[in-house]
Amino acid sequence: MSHPSTRTRGTRGESIALPRPILRYNVVMCVMSLRFPDELTLDRLREHAHRRDSSMSSLAARLIEEGLRMEEHPAICFRDGHAGRRAVLVGGPEVADVASALIGGDVPVEQRRARVAEMMCLRESLVDAALAYYAEHTEEIDAEIAARQLAADKQEQLWMRQQALLTQ
Repeated sequence: MSHPSTRTRGTRGESIALPRPILRYNVVMCVMSLRFPDELTLDRLREHAHRRDSSMSSLAARLIEEGLRMEEHPAICFRDGHAGRRAVLVGGPEVADVASALIGGDVPVEQRRARVAEMMCLRESLVDAALAYYAEHTEEIDAEIAARQLAADKQEQLWMRQQALLTQ
């Protein structure tokens, strides 16, 4: 395959063809054009993206993904937190909180849903909604739980060092 070249002058003034560099890259993104019903929606998207220091494209993609998840799981919405966006029960705790309470422990499996509902002052149907979301997005929620545990461990180690300093 012949590639376009650029021409330059050699030391004797002769024309030399130099190959142009071939730039190759793979974009692993799907592209879609959107039409908004009015300019106001586009302006709001632009404003929100600017406030979040984000591109309009990435904000739109995130909002569409979250919207699809909320349609699939009507009791779930998303809220900003100190560690980013998180799935939460509408008007309730984060899904990771409910999942953490459901996993493991010494409560028999058949009693866990009722026990978590009682502990968190939730209806069992909301515990079930959190469990359904967790089942579909297990890796994401497990990563949140692990990040929380890591942060808690670091805080505990810091507190222990502080206590050791106080007893010197």
